[in-house]
Amino acid sequence: MSMKENNWIDRNTFHHSDFWDLIKLVEEKEKKGLKISLCIPTLNEEKTIGKEVLILRSELMERYPLVDEFAVIDSGSEDKTLEVASNYGADVYLASDILPEVGNKRGKGENLWKAIHQLKGDIICYVDADISNIHPRFVYGLVAPLIHREEISYVKAFYDRPLNYSSGLRPSGGGRVTEILIRPLFSLFYPELSQIIQPLSGEYAARREVLEKIPFPIGYGVETSHLLDLYQLYGLETFAQTDLDRRVHRNQTTNALGKMSFGILQTFFNRLHTQGKLDRMPDLETFYRRFEVEDGNYRQLIQEVVEEERPPMIEIEGYRNRPDIS
Repeated sequence: MSMKENNWIDRNTFHHSDFWDLIKLVEEKEKKGLKISLCIPTLNEEKTIGKEVLILRSELMERYPLVDEFAVIDSGSEDKTLEVASNYGADVYLASDILPEVGNKRGKGENLWKAIHQLKGDIICYVDADISNIHPRFVYGLVAPLIHREEISYVKAFYDRPLNYSSGLRPSGGGRVTEILIRPLFSLFYPELSQIIQPLSGEYAARREVLEKIPFPIGYGVETSHLLDLYQLYGLETFAQTDLDRRVHRNQTTNALGKMSFGILQTFFNRLHTQGKLDRMPDLETFYRRFEVEDGNYRQLIQEVVEEERPPMIEIEGYRNRPDIS
């Protein structure tokens, strides 16, 4: 590892305990005149959303006024996600009702993108809806570096998974897709970005002024595209990362992760081309193929995965005409 990389790790990697004093953090936020919005994107999360809203709202809005706005943005849940979230005190929105003139697309990235229009904060913090060990550190650990250091504009979470290791050595890597796909790709094409320990984590906070300038894939590629686009625009110094210790959530099947990887690869190849690392963009298939075997019969399953992208929010007329933007 180069001296430059060592310096970045030392300067821009934090532990949530660095920011335990929430009274001082709120004072610093108010001194700098910052407003913070918290967004949880959802789709059929009635089992965990209530606990998340209850804990984050009671600790970070009522006990300590760190968060100014708390919204759940939903993709069209068929369960009681929105009802539960509203009952526990979150503002709830359907993504399809936000910027209706641009239409509606299904995907987590769509919710994250429309949150930029719907929410008013200078800093937007995104937290996934399936965290069973939710704790206020999942928010304050991410927004704190943005409050304290103006040169940082995007903060990623990293954490351990609840697995047992007899060696006692703490793993510091990401999930399966990160270690098998993203880290090798970053090592090949963007070696500096390989220092980001969990590039696909669903918890991160960013300044509005950078989020509004980048496109958003509506599907699996959104987290990867954020890193590549902001690195291209601002360099490694724009990033920081915070150790949140432990995250407990449901694990996805290998088949689901294969589909996710297929979508991420589409986004990655697109960025290689637009950023001049690939001379000619190949014709990419949009059908993901895998096999199932039953009683000696082999059946190919084909699913279409298209990584559509929303343009930078600043290009949307309805956003530019917002009273607090124009």
